[in-house]
Amino acid sequence: MANSWGSLLQDEQQLEELAQQAVDRALAEGVLLRTSQEPCSSDVVSYAPFTLFPSLVPSALLEQAYAVQMDFNLLVDAVSQNAAFLEQTLSSTIKRDTFTARLFDIHKKVLKEGIAQTVFLGLNRSDYMFQRNADGSPALKQIEINTISASFGGLASRTPAVHRHVLNVLSKTKEAAKILSNNPSKGLAMGIAKAWELYGSAKALVLLVAQEKERNIFDQRAIENELLARNIRVIRRRFEDVSEKGSLDQDRKLFVDGQEIAVVYFRDGYMPSQYNLQNWEARLLLERSCAVKCPDIATQLAGTKKVQQELSRVGVLEVLLPGQPEAVARLRATFAGLYSLDMGEEGDQAIAEALAAPSRFVLKPQREGGGNNLYGEEMVQALERLKDSEERASYILMEKIEPEPFGNCLLRPGCPARVVQCISELGIFGVYVRPRTQDLPTSQSYQLKPR
Repeated sequence: MANSWGSLLQDEQQLEELAQQAVDRALAEGVLLRTSQEPCSSDVVSYAPFTLFPSLVPSALLEQAYAVQMDFNLLVDAVSQNAAFLEQTLSSTIKRDTFTARLFDIHKKVLKEGIAQTVFLGLNRSDYMFQRNADGSPALKQIEINTISASFGGLASRTPAVHRHVLNVLSKTKEAAKILSNNPSKGLAMGIAKAWELYGSAKALVLLVAQEKERNIFDQRAIENELLARNIRVIRRRFEDVSEKGSLDQDRKLFVDGQEIAVVYFRDGYMPSQYNLQNWEARLLLERSCAVKCPDIATQLAGTKKVQQELSRVGVLEVLLPGQPEAVARLRATFAGLYSLDMGEEGDQAIAEALAAPSRFVLKPQREGGGNNLYGEEMVQALERLKDSEERASYILMEKIEPEPFGNCLLRPGCPARVVQCISELGIFGVYVRPRTQDLPTSQSYQLKPR
Protein backbone atom coordinates (compact mmCIF):
# COMPACT_ATOMS: atom_id res chain seq x y z
CA MET A 1 0.00 0.00 0.00
CA ALA A 2 2.91 2.34 0.69
CA ASN A 3 4.50 3.73 -2.44
CA SER A 4 8.18 4.29 -3.12
CA TRP A 5 9.87 5.99 -6.01
CA GLY A 6 13.02 4.05 -5.27
CA SER A 7 16.17 5.20 -6.97
CA LEU A 8 14.55 8.45 -8.14
CA LEU A 9 14.71 9.70 -4.57
CA GLN A 10 18.44 8.93 -4.27
CA ASP A 11 19.71 11.15 -7.12
CA GLU A 12 19.96 14.64 -5.57
CA GLN A 13 20.91 16.41 -8.79
CA GLN A 14 18.01 14.87 -10.68
CA LEU A 15 15.66 15.76 -7.86
CA GLU A 16 16.73 19.40 -7.94
CA GLU A 17 16.22 19.60 -11.71
CA LEU A 18 12.85 17.85 -11.50
CA ALA A 19 11.79 20.08 -8.63
CA GLN A 20 12.44 23.22 -10.66
CA GLN A 21 10.48 21.83 -13.61
CA ALA A 22 7.62 20.82 -11.31
CA VAL A 23 7.48 24.24 -9.64
CA ASP A 24 7.44 26.00 -13.01
CA ARG A 25 4.65 23.75 -14.22
CA ALA A 26 2.68 24.29 -10.99
CA LEU A 27 2.92 28.05 -11.48
CA ALA A 28 1.86 27.69 -15.11
CA GLU A 29 -1.11 25.48 -14.18
CA GLY A 30 -2.31 27.82 -11.42
CA VAL A 31 -1.43 25.80 -8.31
CA LEU A 32 -1.11 29.10 -6.47
CA LEU A 33 -1.36 30.81 -3.10
CA ARG A 34 -0.99 34.41 -2.12
CA THR A 35 2.07 34.95 0.04
CA SER A 36 1.94 35.18 3.84
CA GLN A 37 3.55 38.63 3.53
CA GLU A 38 0.79 39.93 1.21
CA PRO A 39 -2.36 37.87 1.89
CA CYS A 40 -4.65 40.61 0.54
CA SER A 41 -2.88 41.05 -2.78
CA SER A 42 -2.27 38.93 -5.87
CA ASP A 43 0.56 41.17 -7.12
CA VAL A 44 3.07 38.60 -5.88
CA VAL A 45 2.06 34.94 -5.55
CA SER A 46 3.79 31.63 -5.07
CA TYR A 47 3.00 27.97 -5.58
CA ALA A 48 1.05 25.92 -3.05
CA PRO A 49 3.13 23.19 -1.35
CA PHE A 50 2.94 19.83 -3.12
CA THR A 51 4.81 16.55 -3.53
CA LEU A 52 7.14 16.03 -6.46
CA PHE A 53 5.67 12.61 -7.22
CA PRO A 54 2.03 11.52 -7.05
CA SER A 55 0.82 9.31 -4.20
CA LEU A 56 -0.47 5.85 -4.98
CA VAL A 57 -4.01 4.97 -3.92
CA PRO A 58 -5.19 1.35 -3.98
CA SER A 59 -7.91 1.20 -6.63
CA ALA A 60 -10.27 -0.82 -4.43
CA LEU A 61 -10.09 1.81 -1.68
CA LEU A 62 -10.62 4.64 -4.15
CA GLU A 63 -13.74 2.96 -5.49
CA GLN A 64 -14.91 2.35 -1.91
CA ALA A 65 -14.45 6.03 -1.07
CA TYR A 66 -16.39 7.08 -4.17
CA ALA A 67 -19.23 4.68 -3.41
CA VAL A 68 -19.63 5.62 0.26
CA GLN A 69 -19.65 9.35 -0.50
CA MET A 70 -23.22 9.06 -1.72
CA ASP A 71 -24.10 7.53 1.63
CA PHE A 72 -22.32 10.30 3.51
CA ASN A 73 -24.26 12.89 1.50
CA LEU A 74 -27.53 11.26 2.57
CA LEU A 75 -26.35 10.93 6.16
CA VAL A 76 -25.24 14.55 6.54
CA ASP A 77 -28.52 15.71 5.02
CA ALA A 78 -30.53 13.46 7.34
CA VAL A 79 -28.65 14.75 10.40
CA SER A 80 -29.18 18.36 9.35
CA GLN A 81 -32.94 17.80 9.18
CA ASN A 82 -33.20 16.05 12.54
CA ALA A 83 -33.39 18.87 15.07
CA ALA A 84 -33.97 16.46 17.96
CA PHE A 85 -30.83 14.47 17.13
CA LEU A 86 -28.70 17.61 16.94
CA GLU A 87 -30.07 18.95 20.21
CA GLN A 88 -29.56 15.70 22.10
CA THR A 89 -26.12 15.05 20.62
CA LEU A 90 -24.76 18.53 21.24
CA SER A 91 -26.47 19.13 24.61
CA SER A 92 -23.31 18.55 26.66
CA THR A 93 -20.97 20.18 24.15
CA ILE A 94 -22.80 23.51 23.98
CA LYS A 95 -22.56 23.88 27.75
CA ARG A 96 -18.78 24.11 27.53
CA ASP A 97 -17.91 25.07 23.94
CA THR A 98 -18.87 28.68 23.31
CA PHE A 99 -18.40 28.54 19.54
CA THR A 100 -20.63 25.51 19.04
CA ALA A 101 -23.15 27.09 21.43
CA ARG A 102 -23.31 30.27 19.32
CA LEU A 103 -23.90 28.24 16.16
CA PHE A 104 -26.59 26.21 17.92
CA ASP A 105 -28.27 29.36 19.20
CA ILE A 106 -28.66 30.60 15.61
CA HIS A 107 -30.01 27.18 14.65
CA LYS A 108 -32.67 27.42 17.38
CA LYS A 109 -33.64 30.95 16.38
CA VAL A 110 -34.08 29.92 12.75
CA LEU A 111 -36.25 26.96 13.74
CA LYS A 112 -38.39 29.13 16.00
CA GLU A 113 -38.98 31.74 13.31
CA GLY A 114 -39.49 29.11 10.63
CA ILE A 115 -37.04 28.06 7.94
CA ALA A 116 -37.41 30.35 4.92
CA GLN A 117 -34.92 28.44 2.77
CA THR A 118 -36.60 26.11 0.25
CA VAL A 119 -33.51 24.62 -1.45
CA PHE A 120 -30.64 22.97 0.43
CA LEU A 121 -27.11 22.53 -0.89
CA GLY A 122 -24.28 20.46 0.53
CA LEU A 123 -20.67 20.66 -0.64
CA ASN A 124 -18.81 18.23 1.61
CA ARG A 125 -15.38 16.65 1.68
CA SER A 126 -14.78 13.37 3.46
CA ASP A 127 -11.13 12.77 4.42
CA TYR A 128 -9.56 9.34 4.81
CA MET A 129 -6.32 7.55 5.55
CA PHE A 130 -5.32 3.99 4.65
CA GLN A 131 -4.13 1.45 7.18
CA ARG A 132 -3.67 -2.31 7.37
CA ASN A 133 -6.22 -4.62 8.96
CA ALA A 134 -5.00 -7.36 11.27
CA ASP A 135 -5.01 -9.77 8.31
CA GLY A 136 -2.82 -7.40 6.26
CA SER A 137 -5.54 -6.18 3.91
CA PRO A 138 -5.77 -2.41 3.24
CA ALA A 139 -8.58 -0.50 4.95
CA LEU A 140 -10.16 2.91 4.33
CA LYS A 141 -10.70 4.87 7.56
CA GLN A 142 -12.44 8.23 7.81
CA ILE A 143 -10.69 11.07 9.62
CA GLU A 144 -13.57 13.55 9.41
CA ILE A 145 -16.15 15.06 7.10
CA ASN A 146 -16.00 18.77 6.33
CA THR A 147 -19.39 20.39 5.81
CA ILE A 148 -18.31 24.05 5.61
CA SER A 149 -15.69 25.69 3.41
CA ALA A 150 -14.36 22.36 2.12
CA SER A 151 -11.31 23.61 0.28
CA PHE A 152 -8.73 22.68 -2.37
CA GLY A 153 -11.21 21.53 -4.99
CA GLY A 154 -9.76 24.22 -7.25
CA LEU A 155 -6.08 23.49 -6.72
CA ALA A 156 -6.70 19.73 -6.82
CA SER A 157 -8.15 20.23 -10.30
CA ARG A 158 -4.77 21.53 -11.46
CA THR A 159 -2.26 19.20 -9.79
CA PRO A 160 -2.74 16.12 -12.03
CA ALA A 161 -1.17 18.02 -14.94
CA VAL A 162 1.86 18.82 -12.77
CA HIS A 163 2.45 15.20 -11.80
CA ARG A 164 1.90 13.98 -15.36
CA HIS A 165 4.51 16.48 -16.48
CA VAL A 166 7.06 15.24 -13.94
CA LEU A 167 6.57 11.62 -14.97
CA ASN A 168 6.71 12.47 -18.68
CA VAL A 169 10.00 14.32 -18.13
CA LEU A 170 11.30 11.05 -16.68
CA SER A 171 9.93 9.18 -19.73
CA LYS A 172 7.54 7.31 -17.45
CA THR A 173 4.67 7.75 -19.87
CA LYS A 174 2.80 4.62 -18.75
CA GLU A 175 2.77 5.82 -15.16
CA ALA A 176 1.78 9.33 -16.28
CA ALA A 177 -1.20 7.92 -18.17
CA LYS A 178 -2.47 6.27 -14.98
CA ILE A 179 -2.93 9.59 -13.18
CA LEU A 180 -6.68 10.12 -13.13
CA SER A 181 -8.29 13.29 -14.39
CA ASN A 182 -9.68 15.24 -11.46
CA ASN A 183 -11.88 18.33 -11.59
CA PRO A 184 -13.72 18.80 -8.30
CA SER A 185 -14.06 22.55 -8.87
CA LYS A 186 -16.38 21.81 -11.80
CA GLY A 187 -18.49 19.44 -9.72
CA LEU A 188 -18.72 21.92 -6.83
CA ALA A 189 -19.75 24.66 -9.24
CA MET A 190 -22.40 22.39 -10.77
CA GLY A 191 -23.95 21.97 -7.33
CA ILE A 192 -24.03 25.71 -6.73
CA ALA A 193 -25.42 26.25 -10.23
CA LYS A 194 -28.23 23.76 -9.65
CA ALA A 195 -29.16 25.42 -6.35
CA TRP A 196 -29.09 28.82 -8.08
CA GLU A 197 -31.39 27.46 -10.82
CA LEU A 198 -33.86 26.01 -8.30
CA TYR A 199 -33.94 29.30 -6.40
CA GLY A 200 -35.72 30.60 -9.48
CA SER A 201 -34.47 34.12 -10.16
CA ALA A 202 -32.24 34.68 -13.20
CA LYS A 203 -31.17 38.09 -11.85
CA ALA A 204 -30.07 36.80 -8.45
CA LEU A 205 -26.37 36.35 -7.64
CA VAL A 206 -24.14 33.98 -5.71
CA LEU A 207 -22.59 35.52 -2.60
CA LEU A 208 -19.21 34.06 -1.63
CA VAL A 209 -18.49 34.95 1.99
CA ALA A 210 -14.72 35.24 2.27
CA GLN A 211 -12.04 36.56 4.57
CA GLU A 212 -10.25 39.77 3.70
CA LYS A 213 -6.85 38.12 4.16
CA GLU A 214 -7.36 35.10 1.92
CA ARG A 215 -4.21 33.34 0.75
CA ASN A 216 -6.19 30.51 -0.85
CA ILE A 217 -8.12 32.78 -3.20
CA PHE A 218 -7.14 30.93 -6.39
CA ASP A 219 -8.79 27.77 -5.07
CA GLN A 220 -11.98 29.81 -4.69
CA ARG A 221 -11.59 31.60 -8.01
CA ALA A 222 -11.62 28.25 -9.82
CA ILE A 223 -15.21 27.71 -8.66
CA GLU A 224 -16.16 31.33 -9.36
CA ASN A 225 -14.83 30.99 -12.91
CA GLU A 226 -16.80 27.80 -13.49
CA LEU A 227 -19.96 29.63 -12.40
CA LEU A 228 -19.20 32.64 -14.59
CA ALA A 229 -18.86 30.28 -17.56
CA ARG A 230 -22.49 29.35 -16.83
CA ASN A 231 -23.48 33.04 -16.77
CA ILE A 232 -23.93 32.99 -13.00
CA ARG A 233 -22.42 36.04 -11.38
CA VAL A 234 -20.54 35.78 -8.07
CA ILE A 235 -19.80 38.61 -5.65
CA ARG A 236 -17.26 38.30 -2.83
CA ARG A 237 -18.07 39.95 0.48
CA ARG A 238 -16.91 39.75 4.09
CA PHE A 239 -19.24 39.19 7.03
CA GLU A 240 -18.68 42.85 7.86
CA ASP A 241 -19.98 43.85 4.42
CA VAL A 242 -23.10 41.73 4.91
CA SER A 243 -23.70 43.35 8.29
CA GLU A 244 -23.40 46.86 6.84
CA LYS A 245 -25.06 46.40 3.44
CA GLY A 246 -27.22 43.29 3.76
CA SER A 247 -30.98 43.26 4.33
CA LEU A 248 -34.08 41.08 4.08
CA ASP A 249 -37.31 42.13 2.45
CA GLN A 250 -40.79 41.19 3.70
CA ASP A 251 -40.47 37.74 2.07
CA ARG A 252 -37.03 37.27 3.67
CA LYS A 253 -35.27 37.51 0.34
CA LEU A 254 -31.64 38.47 0.88
CA PHE A 255 -30.13 41.59 -0.66
CA VAL A 256 -26.51 42.75 -0.47
CA ASP A 257 -25.62 46.12 -1.99
CA GLY A 258 -29.17 46.14 -3.36
CA GLN A 259 -28.65 42.90 -5.31
CA GLU A 260 -30.75 39.79 -4.67
CA ILE A 261 -28.76 36.75 -3.50
CA ALA A 262 -29.79 33.25 -4.54
CA VAL A 263 -26.93 31.23 -2.96
CA VAL A 264 -24.61 32.02 -0.05
CA TYR A 265 -21.37 30.03 -0.30
CA PHE A 266 -19.35 30.17 2.91
CA ARG A 267 -15.55 30.15 2.64
CA ASP A 268 -15.38 31.75 6.07
CA GLY A 269 -17.13 31.21 9.38
CA TYR A 270 -15.77 27.85 10.51
CA MET A 271 -13.48 29.05 13.34
CA PRO A 272 -14.15 31.17 16.45
CA SER A 273 -11.48 33.70 15.45
CA GLN A 274 -13.49 34.51 12.31
CA TYR A 275 -16.38 35.97 14.32
CA ASN A 276 -16.98 39.12 16.29
CA LEU A 277 -20.36 40.46 17.38
CA GLN A 278 -20.92 42.10 13.99
CA ASN A 279 -20.08 38.87 12.18
CA TRP A 280 -22.42 36.83 14.36
CA GLU A 281 -25.22 39.27 13.52
CA ALA A 282 -24.42 38.91 9.83
CA ARG A 283 -24.51 35.12 10.08
CA LEU A 284 -27.94 35.24 11.71
CA LEU A 285 -29.20 37.56 8.97
CA LEU A 286 -27.99 35.14 6.30
CA GLU A 287 -29.51 32.12 8.05
CA ARG A 288 -32.89 33.82 8.42
CA SER A 289 -33.07 34.50 4.67
CA CYS A 290 -34.59 32.32 1.98
CA ALA A 291 -31.28 32.25 0.08
CA VAL A 292 -29.69 28.83 -0.32
CA LYS A 293 -26.91 28.59 2.27
CA CYS A 294 -23.94 26.34 1.68
CA PRO A 295 -23.96 25.18 4.34
CA ASP A 296 -27.02 26.17 6.31
CA ILE A 297 -26.36 26.31 10.06
CA ALA A 298 -27.78 22.82 10.73
CA THR A 299 -25.45 21.28 8.16
CA GLN A 300 -22.47 23.03 9.73
CA LEU A 301 -23.48 21.52 13.08
CA ALA A 302 -23.82 18.12 11.39
CA GLY A 303 -20.09 18.30 10.64
CA THR A 304 -18.98 18.75 14.25
CA LYS A 305 -16.69 16.20 15.87
CA LYS A 306 -19.32 15.42 18.51
CA VAL A 307 -21.84 14.45 15.83
CA GLN A 308 -19.17 12.31 14.14
CA GLN A 309 -18.62 10.49 17.42
CA GLU A 310 -22.34 9.99 18.03
CA LEU A 311 -22.84 8.55 14.54
CA SER A 312 -20.40 5.75 15.39
CA ARG A 313 -22.57 4.63 18.34
CA VAL A 314 -24.33 1.29 17.84
CA GLY A 315 -27.80 1.73 16.34
CA VAL A 316 -27.58 5.42 15.46
CA LEU A 317 -27.08 5.02 11.70
CA GLU A 318 -30.07 2.68 11.57
CA VAL A 319 -32.26 5.36 13.17
CA LEU A 320 -31.10 8.10 10.80
CA LEU A 321 -31.13 5.96 7.64
CA PRO A 322 -34.01 3.54 8.21
CA GLY A 323 -34.41 0.71 5.73
CA GLN A 324 -30.94 1.22 4.23
CA PRO A 325 -28.79 -1.59 5.69
CA GLU A 326 -26.35 -1.60 2.77
CA ALA A 327 -25.62 2.12 3.18
CA VAL A 328 -25.22 1.64 6.94
CA ALA A 329 -22.70 -1.16 6.37
CA ARG A 330 -20.70 0.92 3.88
CA LEU A 331 -20.59 3.88 6.26
CA ARG A 332 -19.69 1.86 9.34
CA ALA A 333 -16.84 0.11 7.52
CA THR A 334 -15.00 3.46 7.27
CA PHE A 335 -15.34 4.43 10.94
CA ALA A 336 -12.37 4.42 13.26
CA GLY A 337 -13.00 4.11 16.99
CA LEU A 338 -14.71 7.26 18.35
CA TYR A 339 -15.40 7.85 22.04
CA SER A 340 -17.48 10.31 24.04
CA LEU A 341 -15.85 12.28 26.85
CA ASP A 342 -19.15 13.33 28.41
CA MET A 343 -19.23 13.16 32.22
CA GLY A 344 -20.01 9.65 33.39
CA GLU A 345 -18.72 6.09 33.31
CA GLU A 346 -18.35 5.95 29.51
CA GLY A 347 -16.23 9.10 29.39
CA ASP A 348 -14.18 8.02 32.42
CA GLN A 349 -13.37 4.72 30.76
CA ALA A 350 -12.31 6.41 27.50
CA ILE A 351 -9.97 8.76 29.37
CA ALA A 352 -8.46 5.88 31.34
CA GLU A 353 -7.76 3.93 28.14
CA ALA A 354 -6.17 6.96 26.47
CA LEU A 355 -3.95 7.68 29.48
CA ALA A 356 -2.88 4.04 29.58
CA ALA A 357 -2.01 3.92 25.87
CA PRO A 358 -1.68 7.51 24.55
CA SER A 359 -0.05 6.45 21.27
CA ARG A 360 -3.34 4.81 20.23
CA PHE A 361 -5.52 7.93 20.45
CA VAL A 362 -5.97 11.54 19.36
CA LEU A 363 -7.93 14.21 21.26
CA LYS A 364 -10.15 16.38 19.06
CA PRO A 365 -11.93 19.65 19.94
CA GLN A 366 -14.99 20.95 18.05
CA ARG A 367 -12.88 22.86 15.54
CA GLU A 368 -12.24 22.96 11.80
CA GLY A 369 -9.32 24.35 9.84
CA GLY A 370 -6.54 22.01 10.98
CA GLY A 371 -3.90 22.19 13.67
CA ASN A 372 -6.28 21.75 16.62
CA ASN A 373 -5.84 18.09 17.55
CA LEU A 374 -3.68 16.89 20.45
CA TYR A 375 -1.38 13.85 20.40
CA GLY A 376 1.06 12.09 22.70
CA GLU A 377 2.26 14.02 25.74
CA GLU A 378 0.15 17.07 24.83
CA MET A 379 -2.94 14.87 24.84
CA VAL A 380 -1.96 13.29 28.17
CA GLN A 381 -1.48 16.70 29.78
CA ALA A 382 -4.84 17.90 28.43
CA LEU A 383 -6.68 14.79 29.66
CA GLU A 384 -5.11 15.06 33.11
CA ARG A 385 -6.34 18.65 33.27
CA LEU A 386 -9.79 17.86 31.89
CA LYS A 387 -10.65 14.49 33.42
CA ASP A 388 -12.57 15.90 36.40
CA SER A 389 -14.00 18.90 34.53
CA GLU A 390 -17.18 19.22 32.50
CA GLU A 391 -15.03 21.00 29.90
CA ARG A 392 -14.01 17.57 28.65
CA ALA A 393 -17.42 17.29 26.94
CA SER A 394 -16.21 19.83 24.37
CA TYR A 395 -13.77 17.18 23.05
CA ILE A 396 -13.99 13.70 21.61
CA LEU A 397 -11.43 10.91 21.63
CA MET A 398 -10.57 9.11 18.41
CA GLU A 399 -8.60 5.98 17.76
CA LYS A 400 -5.44 6.99 15.95
CA ILE A 401 -5.31 5.83 12.34
CA GLU A 402 -1.93 4.31 11.45
CA PRO A 403 -1.16 4.88 7.76
CA GLU A 404 2.00 3.47 6.23
CA PRO A 405 4.64 6.16 5.51
CA PHE A 406 6.30 6.39 2.12
CA GLY A 407 9.15 8.35 0.63
CA ASN A 408 8.51 11.45 -1.47
CA CYS A 409 9.98 14.86 -2.09
CA LEU A 410 8.17 17.84 -0.55
CA LEU A 411 8.23 21.14 -2.42
CA ARG A 412 7.61 24.31 -0.42
CA PRO A 413 8.37 27.94 -1.35
CA GLY A 414 11.65 29.07 0.14
CA CYS A 415 12.73 25.55 1.13
CA PRO A 416 15.14 23.23 -0.68
CA ALA A 417 13.63 20.07 -2.14
CA ARG A 418 13.96 17.33 0.47
CA VAL A 419 13.13 13.66 0.62
CA VAL A 420 11.01 12.80 3.65
CA GLN A 421 8.68 10.09 4.89
CA CYS A 422 5.09 11.16 4.13
CA ILE A 423 1.59 10.02 4.91
CA SER A 424 -1.38 10.76 2.69
CA GLU A 425 -4.98 11.75 3.14
CA LEU A 426 -7.57 11.10 0.46
CA GLY A 427 -10.31 13.72 0.22
CA ILE A 428 -13.52 12.90 -1.67
CA PHE A 429 -15.92 15.73 -2.45
CA GLY A 430 -19.65 15.17 -2.36
CA VAL A 431 -22.41 17.42 -3.71
CA TYR A 432 -26.13 17.24 -3.10
CA VAL A 433 -29.09 19.55 -3.73
CA ARG A 434 -32.46 18.98 -2.09
CA PRO A 435 -35.71 20.90 -2.43
CA ARG A 436 -37.48 21.50 0.85
CA THR A 437 -40.47 19.35 -0.10
CA GLN A 438 -38.38 16.30 0.78
CA ASP A 439 -37.33 17.37 4.25
CA LEU A 440 -38.49 15.85 7.50
CA PRO A 441 -40.73 17.48 10.11
CA THR A 442 -38.59 19.40 12.59
CA SER A 443 -40.73 18.14 15.47
CA GLN A 444 -39.66 14.51 15.00
CA SER A 445 -38.11 12.81 17.99
CA TYR A 446 -34.78 11.08 18.24
CA GLN A 447 -34.61 8.19 20.66
CA LEU A 448 -31.96 5.58 21.32
CA LYS A 449 -31.26 3.46 24.36
CA PRO A 450 -29.96 5.54 27.30
CA ARG A 451 -26.22 6.05 27.52
